[in-house]
Amino acid sequence: MELAETATYRGRIAPSPTGLLHVGHARTFWVAQQRALAAGGELLLRNDDLDPQRARAEFVQAMVEDLLWLGIRWAGAPQVQVVQSQRTSLYVAAWQDLLSHGHIYPCKCSRRELAALPAAPHEGDDAEPVYPGTCRRTLTDAEISDWYGRGPAGANWRFRVPHAAEIRFADNNAEFGERSYVAGLDFGDFAIWRRDGVPAYQLACVVDDAAMGITEVVRGADLLLSTARQMLLQGALGLPTPQHYHCPLMTDENGQRLAKRADAKSLRTLRQQGLAPQQVIASF
Repeated sequence: MELAETATYRGRIAPSPTGLLHVGHARTFWVAQQRALAAGGELLLRNDDLDPQRARAEFVQAMVEDLLWLGIRWAGAPQVQVVQSQRTSLYVAAWQDLLSHGHIYPCKCSRRELAALPAAPHEGDDAEPVYPGTCRRTLTDAEISDWYGRGPAGANWRFRVPHAAEIRFADNNAEFGERSYVAGLDFGDFAIWRRDGVPAYQLACVVDDAAMGITEVVRGADLLLSTARQMLLQGALGLPTPQHYHCPLMTDENGQRLAKRADAKSLRTLRQQGLAPQQVIASF
């Protein structure tokens, strides 16, 4: 994989066009911009549009307009530099690399079976049942060769986590500090590709962050477990691991985490209500 070369700070914001951006997204993206500015670096915009059922072109347009309205600027604005749905060949190459080195295996478990598994020990949207390894096995050379030629579509693919391996990283946000997770306990073998031919978030994110030369990832604290998973993928693929800065999640008046379905907190609604960008930023 050809990697971007950079000696300076390079951050990114990577919204998914599956709904309108809300103030929680806005705060995270605002923090990303401030950190890029403070470091004298640059900020890139990536369109994480890999959800074929929910991604919409109108949400792409809305996110660009709302980010610009808020005062967030990125290299090449108002254009989007990277669109994930246009980068399938990169993800397939990474899947082939993982397959050839025995890091992944096809999984036949249904969503119903997975939903019945015991809950993960960590709370948050990024937590999931710890996969018990029902389909985990080592593929034969013949199977690897056959799948390599056919491609990943037609099976759900899981990354084989090294059991009991400790994943540690120091978060650049002092509120979270030193983090430690244990593979097989805090999370199990995780999905990197879906049978409908769509790469999972974990794989696409790792591939793109490396190709874009990202030096620090700024994102919500709900993705702390994703950071641990992605560090394992980066090691397996021989990719660099960026620094991380996780932002606390914003909640509504009931203490619930903001979601895209909360239209009252969307940037578009606040704009239509006449709020100025400075008023939104002051609420962070």
